[in-house]
Amino acid sequence: MNPQNDNMVTIKQNEETFDVFYDTEKAGFMAYKRKNDVLEIIHTEVSEEFGGKGLGKELVAAAVEFAKNNNLRIIAYCPFAKKIIMKTPEFKAFLEQ
Repeated sequence: MNPQNDNMVTIKQNEETFDVFYDTEKAGFMAYKRKNDVLEIIHTEVSEEFGGKGLGKELVAAAVEFAKNNNLRIIAYCPFAKKIIMKTPEFKAFLEQ
């Protein structure tokens, strides 16, 4: 992860979410389901107070990295995640259309 400022951004993966923390505060999450060799991205949400910091993109990057490390394809039902993946050449290869 490459935060845009000096604050610490961390992402923790749970069974069905990636949670993003800005410093120590939970700032948002990405809901997903893993089905066989597919990672389904359901929803991405960042709290309004943390908007504009690139945290949604950090969540998408974490999901793509997880897919890459586990040989998964991605189906993005979340419009935000799909948009980020489509605009990022190194992510696009993982998207199942």
